[in-house]
Amino acid sequence: MIYLDYSANTPPDKRVLSRFCEVASDFPGNANSKHKSGYEAAELQSEISRHIAEMLGILPEEIIYTSGASESNNLAVKGIARAKRHIGKHIITTSLEHPSVSAPLTFLQEQGYEIDMVNIGRDGKIDIGHLSSLLRKDTVLVTVSSVDSELGTVQPIEQIQNIIKNYPDCLLHIDATQAVGKIPVDFRIGDTISFAPHKFFGITGSGILIKRKPLIIEPLIHGGSGTTVYRSGTPTVALNAAAETALSLSLATLNENYRIVKELNTDLRSSLKTIGGITVNSPDDAVPHILNISVDGIRGSALRDKLSEYGVCVSVKSACSADGLPSRAVFAVSKSRKNALSSWRISLSRLTTKQELSDFIRILNICIKELRQNEKGT
Repeated sequence: MIYLDYSANTPPDKRVLSRFCEVASDFPGNANSKHKSGYEAAELQSEISRHIAEMLGILPEEIIYTSGASESNNLAVKGIARAKRHIGKHIITTSLEHPSVSAPLTFLQEQGYEIDMVNIGRDGKIDIGHLSSLLRKDTVLVTVSSVDSELGTVQPIEQIQNIIKNYPDCLLHIDATQAVGKIPVDFRIGDTISFAPHKFFGITGSGILIKRKPLIIEPLIHGGSGTTVYRSGTPTVALNAAAETALSLSLATLNENYRIVKELNTDLRSSLKTIGGITVNSPDDAVPHILNISVDGIRGSALRDKLSEYGVCVSVKSACSADGLPSRAVFAVSKSRKNALSSWRISLSRLTTKQELSDFIRILNICIKELRQNEKGT
């Protein structure tokens, strides 16, 4: 098998699994229980939060542990909107957002909120001028992904934040799921920031939402104690310890891993030029971990399925998106529905080898020929 879908999920590092098993075994108590075992679990949980906060340059009390980035995004978007509804119901977003952001926005729209979409340039970046023109006194939220999950576009987050500062009632939510563990992230920017360790060799089912200390949001889950009033439930100390380990390992090797993946991406782009009819949709300055391409005249889903028959794993859009529809992100940059329907995503990591990419190019050639022949036969 050639796995090229690391932006959907990464295999947990053995050191992360070891940490999870160690804590799950050695700290069986509920961290909310008022006895020795509970106190020990609670103390360890506090140590974990202190270390994560230290690594990210934030306060421990600004950390909300969740089940993943989808819950974190839902909590931030719905929580902010509900808490600020007395001020206004205007929200600004982009066509590049993950379904865990766009779907909650659709839900809020049905509740009477007004959603505006900021224009995206050919480079995949937000039109800063258009964002400025959309902001109003009743705008309560701007929500944007720092790295797009389909194209790998890196947004000018600091510029966005500087514009929003002129609107004191407007908050900024950053979906940093495809950024953390890949590139440096400034956690001082943004009012809420979401990410998930399973994107950088952590364990699936774990997520984090950073919420600035003064900010009040409405919880999604009510009842029962947790590590914070904003997310009820028994603290998952072992998962949180695993998240701490995954984060520590990824930050320690960030530059070296980026160099490895950048070299792989450069080689891959060069190899793809030898195949006719391929359009690279990802901009040159996208994160190297994500490369979105289209093959002329072949639906992305058809090519994905054909590659899968040969043991190659890639995605059409993000793994959580509905199949069969054109990519909104690719359409935004190419303005071509046909190209958006043909698009699909290759995602790399430090585990990807040059031999895998060489084999992938060979198999891709075979799959394209087979699909074109089938098309002629019909």
